Amino acid sequence: QVQLVESGGGLVQPGGSLRLSCAASGSIFSINTMGWYRQAPRKQRELVATITYGGTTNYADSVKGRFTISRDNAKKTVYLQMNNLKPEDTAVYYCYVLGRPGAYWGQGTQVTVSP
Repeated sequence: QVQLVESGGGLVQPGGSLRLSCAASGSIFSINTMGWYRQAPRKQRELVATITYGGTTNYADSVKGRFTISRDNAKKTVYLQMNNLKPEDTAVYYCYVLGRPGAYWGQGTQVTVSP
């Protein structure tokens, strides 16, 4: 069984920062892509950022220059450093991991950006 445990969400003022973490455990191997998606109320889930085992990153245009994704392969953990947060970043953020035997999602962590 595979578990993804997320942490780091919360309430922050516009312009503030948060750091999300997601640790994978259980029977998952050869993790290739790790990433973060988000879903705001009444909107579809969208990609935020992904990172491959080798460190190649991909970002949504809306977060480029503000968010940084990184990972620790030994710890099977992915991070998302979010700076200069805006109200439109408010959403539930989901961790995503692709490895063997498949793809997995975290339970989601709420990020709220409000004065």
